[in-house]
Amino acid sequence: MGKPTVAIIGRPNVGKSTFFNYIVGKKISIVKDTPGVTRDRIYADTNWRGRKFTFIDTGGIEPKSEDVILSQMREQANLAIAMADVIVFLTNIKEGVTAADHDIALMLKKSKKPIILVCNKADEYGETPAELYEFYNLGLGEPYRVSSANAIGIGDVLDAIYDNLPPQEDDEEDDDVIKVAIIGKPNVGKSSLINKILGEDRVIVSDIAGTTRDAIDTEFSNEFGKYIFIDTAGIRKKSKVSEDLEKYSVMRSLLAIERSDVCLLMIDATEGVTEQDTKIAGEAHEAGKGVIIVVNKWDEYDKDTGTLEKYKKEVYNKLSYLSYAPILFISAKTGQRVNKLFELINSVASQNAIRVSTSVLNQVLNEAIAIVQPPTDKGRRLRVFYMTQASTKPPTFVVFVNDKKLFHFSYERYLVNQIRKEFGLTGTPVRIIVREKSEKEE
Repeated sequence: MGKPTVAIIGRPNVGKSTFFNYIVGKKISIVKDTPGVTRDRIYADTNWRGRKFTFIDTGGIEPKSEDVILSQMREQANLAIAMADVIVFLTNIKEGVTAADHDIALMLKKSKKPIILVCNKADEYGETPAELYEFYNLGLGEPYRVSSANAIGIGDVLDAIYDNLPPQEDDEEDDDVIKVAIIGKPNVGKSSLINKILGEDRVIVSDIAGTTRDAIDTEFSNEFGKYIFIDTAGIRKKSKVSEDLEKYSVMRSLLAIERSDVCLLMIDATEGVTEQDTKIAGEAHEAGKGVIIVVNKWDEYDKDTGTLEKYKKEVYNKLSYLSYAPILFISAKTGQRVNKLFELINSVASQNAIRVSTSVLNQVLNEAIAIVQPPTDKGRRLRVFYMTQASTKPPTFVVFVNDKKLFHFSYERYLVNQIRKEFGLTGTPVRIIVREKSEKEE
């Protein structure tokens, strides 16, 4: 259920990140000539011929390397292969077929997934280079010649991906549906919450941590709207993630965050915010998702006067970067306040997707500048010319200034607070991109 997944696999330094960045239309993956720059998986959504899918860029595979980092990268790539619906095997035409390419091809064949063989760095236009024919020896069918750097042949590869995607599902294109990922460490009550919402035992609930191994999608609708709840496997501490199955679960959880609109970060009231909670929260924050902090098992917590406000303060103290996220205290077991979740989810999803007109935005900006003057440094004052909204999910604003070095973090935080004060933006991160513009241009 949800968008299909395409993984880019290959040796280090064959151009996977350049290929990935070109297709998704932005520089997400770090591009550098040093092999092994991309160590973790990087996700991004894209579309071709009206079909949406998720791309995963992986670190380069060195099949027989004993190096610790390269071994970890190989492991990450293996997980991406396990998840993918289609695999793009990227090679370097200038280097020819290497022993590592043969090993990777053998590994990919075992996956039984559709494999598209791509020979990158074919930078010259014209006749098919003789070097291309060597790649037929990999036994993966016809190789596609491309140049990621010069955008040659990319469309043919995308057509091949499109032709190999699984049949389209109804929920892929339903924009009215809010996708909600329920995230948190194991045994915090994620499955119990879904079961309470559905009114039936759709997800296995057990006191044994880690019962839910995969991300499970459940469609649900009521008077508040249509939702897909994604119950994720609990994200464990990395030191405890030893089995391949557990690593696969963590990866599915991270991908669930990526494809969600709103994340419900569940915290066990009896344990409070743990170090693990802060790491999971960080994943949702960095992904730019709407976040609601859900404190579960509130019925089991000893309370007295002022307990709720004191608890909130402690949560925000430990999750300071989530100060924008609303907190709801619930009991998944008894159903206490669970019905209040829906209006909160709708509100946060709406705020995450809000768009503000440039004229209104600059009115707020001018008022903010009048209240607190921009900072100066060595006699030179920051000038803020104007601001515009670049994108949504999360709301991202571009501010044009005379000198980026003068735009201190403290002033950025002040402007974000003024924007929040005016437009709300509850439950969503706000991002600021700074651009320089000369006073003559202005």
